[in-house]
Amino acid sequence: MKTEIVQSLTETFEGHAQQTEGGVEYWLARDIQHLLGYTEWRNFGQVVSKAKTACEVSGHTVGDHFVDVNKMVQIGSGGNQDFALIRSKGDHALFGKSTQAMKAQWKVPDSRPLADFAPTILLKAKDFATEITIFNARQHQMDSEQVISTEHITNNKAVRNTLLERGIRPEALPPAEDVKKVERRLASEDKKAINKPDRLDT
Repeated sequence: MKTEIVQSLTETFEGHAQQTEGGVEYWLARDIQHLLGYTEWRNFGQVVSKAKTACEVSGHTVGDHFVDVNKMVQIGSGGNQDFALIRSKGDHALFGKSTQAMKAQWKVPDSRPLADFAPTILLKAKDFATEITIFNARQHQMDSEQVISTEHITNNKAVRNTLLERGIRPEALPPAEDVKKVERRLASEDKKAINKPDRLDT
């Protein structure tokens, strides 16, 4: 990779950096979308959803890298362990069956999370239910796993009912492309973008 190209890309990204009042730099997804050459948000939105999942799977705290994901971890008293339990209960309410049953149905390896193979519409559904839970948990000052879990189950059931009303049965959908394959394709696209820096100006 040529030094000039690396420098040009770095300056392009640095030029789009935002800054909080505390001096912390961050980038808006809409800016990154165009910088990486994605013309439609729906395509890039799917990449962001998969990236959040990959971040979590790799052991990093998603909220440290994606600001809009203000995790329930900050609400409950038990941290990541409580969050995993709350999420599991929410998934059961959304699919109408256990995570293990869905993993078996989609042929997901035991070592991989179900979300790595979830279709975009279900990732969005899960995100929507989670955001409602976060909002209500803050509004009503919920501070225990049991109370937050009840709220999250209710919200996932409501989202499930909405999907069912629109003819979409979550547990009947086929799995999406493995997030690991998406990551490999993104890496390949990044290399192409670096070789064609003129795309960044569009």
